[in-house]
Amino acid sequence: MGEDVRLRAVVELAQAMAAAQTPRESWQAAALGACRALSGSFAALSVWERDLGQLRVLVNAGERTEDEEEFPEREAYPVHQFPEITEFLHERWAGGGEPNAWVETAEGPSGGHWAGYCHQRVSALRRRGRGCCVVAPIVLHGRAWGELYVARPVGAPVFGRSDADFATVLAAVAAAGIAQTERLEEVRRLAFTDALTGLANRRAVDLRLDEAVERHRLDGAVVSLVVCDVNGLKRVNDTRGHAIGDRLLERFGSILSLCGAMLPGTLAARLGGDEFCLLSVGPAADDVVRVADELCLRAAELELGDGVACGVASTGDPIGPVHSARRLFRLADAAQYRAKAARAQKPVVAGREGGDDPVVRLADSPPRVAEPGERRRFRGRGTPPPG
Repeated sequence: MGEDVRLRAVVELAQAMAAAQTPRESWQAAALGACRALSGSFAALSVWERDLGQLRVLVNAGERTEDEEEFPEREAYPVHQFPEITEFLHERWAGGGEPNAWVETAEGPSGGHWAGYCHQRVSALRRRGRGCCVVAPIVLHGRAWGELYVARPVGAPVFGRSDADFATVLAAVAAAGIAQTERLEEVRRLAFTDALTGLANRRAVDLRLDEAVERHRLDGAVVSLVVCDVNGLKRVNDTRGHAIGDRLLERFGSILSLCGAMLPGTLAARLGGDEFCLLSVGPAADDVVRVADELCLRAAELELGDGVACGVASTGDPIGPVHSARRLFRLADAAQYRAKAARAQKPVVAGREGGDDPVVRLADSPPRVAEPGERRRFRGRGTPPPG
């Protein structure tokens, strides 16, 4: 392969990696690009999971055998079967050497630094009808991250030293692309994550709720929203300090996440300040209400604060047509406001008995006058309930 052809292959790989928007796209671009650049028939990208002591395959590209999935869920190999990974890290690269690729064939080792290590790879080549492979370590952020693996079938020309050197270059390009994708993912995570609790933030809820309401409009999927307001946060902040108040929010966030996990696919989020929500798509309204009830019970057991005020609105209840995310949010928010005004120990549900009353009066909870600022705060998000 001429220098111009290889240079063009490097540029194409770099372009494909730069265009990748998700980790999967990045992995696939690296494997397919290296496979084409090295005239291989198959390529794989694997990551070294140090904590689990294994090499996990992220993607298989090209001509796969029956036991090779494109994006395998469970294909992983103990690192002790491939000790060249750790030897490379500790003896070669950490000692000042370069992360050079190496070649193995189905005929077995012919000598060299890795001659005593490649029996597992040789066995895999033979089992899958491949004649040779080149393995290129991928280094990311100054650490061995994983490997790029490209193979050719039996009868094809065996990889040579120049191919191994070229694979080293391709691995470096792939590493740069993977690092870029990881940075993009981190930016996305920060953009849609609440920094204090680690839950989704208001931006994430707005996007997901718009999608959910559209799905409800198209196929009738049940969309439910649970809106919670942590009671007593201001008192905790004023008497014990904001650090303790943050601890209260973090603990409630953990409870919210735990309860949300009881409903498949539910998004747990902090809307801001002392306001949280659960967004559920699919589960029945009764199931959502049961989880909201459990949430209230668990919140009441927190040593800090005074429990939560919880409102629920679900398209599975008689709340009228829901054509916009704004309407569902207003209904849930109004129910939460009523729960707070009545000091309700259980969720108030829009469309159910008590859920449409201006103030819910429970037998064991006398009505109270709204605290200063409550109605003003509500108006900041929408139209207050009547009364």
